[in-house]
Amino acid sequence: MNKPKKKNKELKKKWLHHYRLVVLNEDTYEEKYSLKLNRLSVFVYLGLGSIFLVAITTLIIAFTPLREYIPGYSSTDLRRTALLLEEQTDSLSRAIRYNNLYLERIRMVLNGDYTTAEMDRDSLLQNYNLDTVAISINPIKEDSILREQVSMDEKYNLFYQGGEQTESVLYPPLDGVVSDSFDPQNDHYAIDIIAQTKAPVKAIAEGMVVFSDWTSETGYVIIIEHPDDFISAYKHNGSLFKKQGDQVEAGEVIATVGNTGEYTTGPHLHFELWKALKPVNPTNYIDFN
Repeated sequence: MNKPKKKNKELKKKWLHHYRLVVLNEDTYEEKYSLKLNRLSVFVYLGLGSIFLVAITTLIIAFTPLREYIPGYSSTDLRRTALLLEEQTDSLSRAIRYNNLYLERIRMVLNGDYTTAEMDRDSLLQNYNLDTVAISINPIKEDSILREQVSMDEKYNLFYQGGEQTESVLYPPLDGVVSDSFDPQNDHYAIDIIAQTKAPVKAIAEGMVVFSDWTSETGYVIIIEHPDDFISAYKHNGSLFKKQGDQVEAGEVIATVGNTGEYTTGPHLHFELWKALKPVNPTNYIDFN
């Protein structure tokens, strides 16, 4: 029993035994500074100092911009900018995919790949086959008579839009002779205008070119989107002067008359006019005389 007590007493004495730290002048051995301490106090002071340094370092890293200079930490502003750019990129990508699909559907409709249907801009993006949509084009006798009377009354009214008023004035795309008229019952949703080769083809109104390229069936084709939900298509051209994305003015030359594509029988312009994504008779909006 005495041994453990003696050992504990010696250990306690060892930790609490006082030492004096003296700082002397090397030349004169004059005492400059002295400090009385023991092993326990040294251990406590070192532990508290270490805790204090760790706490201060943690606060600096957490609440000051100095953390940006520590390897492994990125700038807050840089992360915020990266997140913003990622959101904008994602939004732009979705908008581009939406517009590309919309323009592709318009091109397919104008090329005759789809049957004409009652549709709006959003319906063009739905995943169904427009070929399965049936269209009734057999009105009753009284309705046919009324339609013919209205068509004759409004034929030369430049502001007529099927009962709606518009401020747009549409100009003839070409000076020539109309050889084939608008006939939806025979799937001819356009008029054909005969003219000399290389005669200028003009935009019917201001707008933006949404398609300008070569197609095997209709040759050089240019399609323009106009205000008031109008879309005009010019096919079988000999050459094109505008590209997709160009802005055009009313009456500006956009192409020349040609005889290109498989579905052509001579130099002429195949002209289509669409209103709210439905084909309409161009002679109801434009005076070709």
